[in-house]
Amino acid sequence: MNLGDSLQSINDFDVSELNFENIGSWPFLVKLIVCVLVFVAVLAAGYPLYLSDMQDGLTQEVRKERKFRDEFKMKAFQAANVEAYKQQMLEMEASFGSLLRQLPSDTEVPGLLEDITNLGTESGLEFNFINLQPENERAFYIELPISISVTGGYHEIGSFVSGVANLPRIVTLHDFKLRPFVDGALRLEILAKTYRYNDEGGR
Repeated sequence: MNLGDSLQSINDFDVSELNFENIGSWPFLVKLIVCVLVFVAVLAAGYPLYLSDMQDGLTQEVRKERKFRDEFKMKAFQAANVEAYKQQMLEMEASFGSLLRQLPSDTEVPGLLEDITNLGTESGLEFNFINLQPENERAFYIELPISISVTGGYHEIGSFVSGVANLPRIVTLHDFKLRPFVDGALRLEILAKTYRYNDEGGR
């Protein structure tokens, strides 16, 4: 069938006669036009979905690329400054070690106990007990806990705690327990911790 015959068959064909049950009897050009229209409709419907998936994938890849770029910048900066970091670490370790070596030796503990006892007595407190507890060994230092129990007035206890905190030796106070006692007095139980340098751990 030539083009002229096809055009003539289209002219002779009544669109109202289109019936999908007898597609085979449609003129060739009509079938071709319908196929093209269906193909275009499928593309028009599916292309946005296809583009949407591609856009999501592109967004994820852009995020990954941004993340990798940031990691690269950070690692490049660290690599460029690694020698400076090493030097700072050596200086900090030396400074830290020097400070730790300023901690007293255990031979000064009796003097500390005497200082604490004098502070309590001068503040007008009565000692129930002051006991050394087992040492706690750390990497560079050793904790020396001291359990203290005193009885006295509110202001006397405040003066005592302030005096202990202001001792020249490093002393930290923990686990405060303040309870009423007889005749309006108070009983304070407290754990004081002092520290000494760990010669073996600091080497």
